[in-house]
Amino acid sequence: MKMIVAIVQDKDTNRLTDALSEKDYKSTKLSTRGGFLKEGNTTLMIAVDDEDVDEVLAIIKENCSKRDQMVAPISPMGGNADSYIPKPVKVEVGGANVFVLPIESFFHF
Repeated sequence: MKMIVAIVQDKDTNRLTDALSEKDYKSTKLSTRGGFLKEGNTTLMIAVDDEDVDEVLAIIKENCSKRDQMVAPISPMGGNADSYIPKPVKVEVGGANVFVLPIESFFHF
């Protein structure tokens, strides 16, 4: 067995969990927060048999799209604010960060 841990943007969560449910994959959803943009993320934990890993990864890839987002930079702390020009910056967000871990044992009580 494997544990798939997928960190996705909140915008992609419902689409992904629906797609996983359609194929009878169950997941545990944890609300998390990203460090860079300080936006909401969702961490999904999905336990699957070894032969199902590739299918679940394909479902994640299909349902977690990357997109561009404009972000206003944070003013420098302790720096000279007079020379700071707040200009929005385009960053790529979305997609998924996925970890596949071995499961030594599994219990359901």
